[in-house]
Amino acid sequence: MTAAKKRILALNAFEGGAGLDRDVEELVRRRKATFGASSVLFYEQPLHIVKAEGCYIHTADGRAYLDLYNNVPSVGHCHPRVVAAVSAQLGQFNTHSRYLYDNIHDYAEQLLATFPAGLSNIVFTCTGSESNDFALRLARLASGGDGFVVTRTAYHGNTTAVTDVSPSSAVSGRVAPHVRIVEAPGSAVYGDDIATGFAAAVSTAIADLKDKGIGFAGLLVDTIFSSDGVFADPAGFLAPAVAAAHAAGGLFIADEVQPGFGRTGGGMWGFARHGVTPDVVTMGKPMGNGYPLAGVVTRPDLLQHLCDEYGYFNTFGASPVAAAAGLAVLAVLRDEGLIDHAARVGGLLKQRLAALRGTVPGIGEVRGAGLYLGLDIVDRNDGTTPDGASASRVINALKRDGVLIGAAGPYGHTLKIRPPLCLTLDDADRFVDILTRIGTGG
Repeated sequence: MTAAKKRILALNAFEGGAGLDRDVEELVRRRKATFGASSVLFYEQPLHIVKAEGCYIHTADGRAYLDLYNNVPSVGHCHPRVVAAVSAQLGQFNTHSRYLYDNIHDYAEQLLATFPAGLSNIVFTCTGSESNDFALRLARLASGGDGFVVTRTAYHGNTTAVTDVSPSSAVSGRVAPHVRIVEAPGSAVYGDDIATGFAAAVSTAIADLKDKGIGFAGLLVDTIFSSDGVFADPAGFLAPAVAAAHAAGGLFIADEVQPGFGRTGGGMWGFARHGVTPDVVTMGKPMGNGYPLAGVVTRPDLLQHLCDEYGYFNTFGASPVAAAAGLAVLAVLRDEGLIDHAARVGGLLKQRLAALRGTVPGIGEVRGAGLYLGLDIVDRNDGTTPDGASASRVINALKRDGVLIGAAGPYGHTLKIRPPLCLTLDDADRFVDILTRIGTGG
């Protein structure tokens, strides 16, 4: 069996077809008419959503779905504290950051307090794409180079510059001349010594850039390697690669859009599991629990350099309403103990999923940390070959049984498990029980 690679927008994508419910069919028609070729939907039968709360999404037909996919509402869909904070601020005033108001400074100070001491400045944006675009500019100016090293199936956003460092987005497989690709940090590629192997790959990529006359600007990774298929362990493996990047005169950019804000259960930030301090940290989706809020944290010297050259201003990124959303998320993480909760529930869920290997044909390796897990679906006969087609069947079968889940990895064969951090043990058990029952067969 030969595994076929897929680009990120093809994972679990709706591709049309008969048998849609009437209301869904009409909404799909309207979507295609207005969105055109940019329309992207999930599942064989897309969902018509009418409300959500906690870890559940409700559709127009009256069904409730356990949401194991959405890290955007990180503390839970429509969390009442976030809703109340945003609504109250909208009712008071909302404007941009060229005025003084208290809550954006309260938020900046509280958020920066969660970072290593040297990372003491923050720039607010609206999306992770904007944040990563800004980070690339910082790295280029600081290093004097243009070259970046990323992983094989990385995804870092949608701007022109960030798409160049997001190989999983390219339909053609073309790699920009200033970008070098290394394989994701898994044992299948690097054996038992992932740290040494991954660092050597990064060093080789940097050397190739320099051989081609391209100065090295930075190593950019999502610190849980989510689009690559979720690679979290062993903790600390990233440190030698970061050291290699610094030795070559480049920056280390930690993309925390996926693992940040406590998702790994080991603290606020994924990079902390590896004992490293980034030069630049980028954030996005879970920062505002669905409100468009993102940011870049860095050292003052790096930010000063960029502002001396260009300056920077973001109309909506540092608005009072954005700050209200961000402050509410921090408060919920703290007051509900969600980081420790992610470690406990995620650890037990990982154990249960690992126990399926060898008992449910087609279930492969489980990887990850906290409430970000990846579970491989593999060929039922050889037990190793990635099986994206079966993964797609599993995802849609789970959806029919009321569980929403996504896909990751170069072949779309990894079930991407990243629920809101309020997931309960009962709901985690429900998912495993359903997965066990439906299996991976055709």
